[in-house]
Amino acid sequence: MSHIIVIVGAQWGDEGKGKIVDLLAERFSIVVRYQGGHNAGHSVQIGDRSFVLHLLPSGITHKDKTCVLGNGMVIDPKAFFEESDRLAEQGVAVTPERVMVSARAHLILPYHRLLDHTSEERLGNERVGTTLRGIGPAYEDKAGRRGIRAADALNAEVLRARIERNLEDVNRIVAAYGGQTLSVDEVFDQTYPLVERLAPFITDTTHFLNKAAREGRTILIEGAQAALLDVDHGTYPFVTSSNTTAGGASTGTGLAPHRITGVLGIVRTYTTRVGEGPFPTEMLAGEAELGSLIRERGREYGASTGRPRRCGWFDAFATRYAADINGFTSVALTKLDVLDALDEIKVCTGYRLDGKTIESFPAVSQDLRRIEPIYATLPGWRTSTEGITELNDLPARAREYVEFISKEIGVAVGLISTGPERGQTIMAGDPTFNSWLGEGLSAAP
Repeated sequence: MSHIIVIVGAQWGDEGKGKIVDLLAERFSIVVRYQGGHNAGHSVQIGDRSFVLHLLPSGITHKDKTCVLGNGMVIDPKAFFEESDRLAEQGVAVTPERVMVSARAHLILPYHRLLDHTSEERLGNERVGTTLRGIGPAYEDKAGRRGIRAADALNAEVLRARIERNLEDVNRIVAAYGGQTLSVDEVFDQTYPLVERLAPFITDTTHFLNKAAREGRTILIEGAQAALLDVDHGTYPFVTSSNTTAGGASTGTGLAPHRITGVLGIVRTYTTRVGEGPFPTEMLAGEAELGSLIRERGREYGASTGRPRRCGWFDAFATRYAADINGFTSVALTKLDVLDALDEIKVCTGYRLDGKTIESFPAVSQDLRRIEPIYATLPGWRTSTEGITELNDLPARAREYVEFISKEIGVAVGLISTGPERGQTIMAGDPTFNSWLGEGLSAAP
């Protein structure tokens, strides 16, 4: 049976999706990104080589895989070629034979980056904490029917006309806040040569993917960011500008929902968040030193920005919510080895608000700031799990921790990551997870 699987981060991002997609891509013929832009960052470690990806799916490191940038993405042509050129220097070919860009994907232009800066400066203390790469403004233009899609940009006259139309409004906003305006010629001259270079990659990816599905080919669909940053279901307004949840995989690829055969949630054994926004289990005050230890052990710095990530305890309440809205059929548990140094490990099992235990994840970010987490405390194992590849070789307390998390979120664990490399992985024996990948499953590179 062929499979079409969606991979979604279950928290606020940075759960280690890059490694998992890279690991599983060996068993799929096509790897697709369905939303976001180069604000995402995936790190893939293969032996002593590290690949940092922002736009391209993690499957690009496999020579025989087709990679697709779906219609739900917003793509900065400049960033696309910076990334592809860097990968070429590392021996990874990014060619039209291997990479397809949706003709319906919207483009990020220089004025989108300018608007991003202006918006964050205008918000002051209420800023969202974006990567300032133009993602939000590009999605605003898309929703406002002002966007420029890859297919539209191929016609120079159309591109110039739309730049001229949009720039009139952009410059008015930027000038009002004392910013430096842009000229039509400046934007066009920066953009069109890149579009000409991008042209061989641009195609009807919706047709390609549906044809592949009818032919029974296996497809791995990769999200960026994570469920709690979804523009509808996340901690609004401290979210990204697209649908990061599994439902976005259909709209962002053109594959009908019934074609999707499973959803894999990526769950880190603790929680991090980068940028602004509420974070109920953040290690603050008396736990700040512990948060710093986790950050250093887990190398918790943004792959796109280098920003240090805020660290906190595992939030089972929020992850149950993520499991509900995505329909996780299995989860991959990452960074177990980061917790090896702890004497005790806390897990948030519920939320109190104004002294009352609540049943649903709050919709209002101000309420999330006032949450009192309900914690269970488990003993640590104080021994190295790094590189372990067999479940029975884990310390008993580490196995108990994995089982506790699985029970709390109500989803079976299919995979446990014990380090950044492909081979540092345990296949946990979940039948659903294993059925996606066929016989002879191995984490070996």
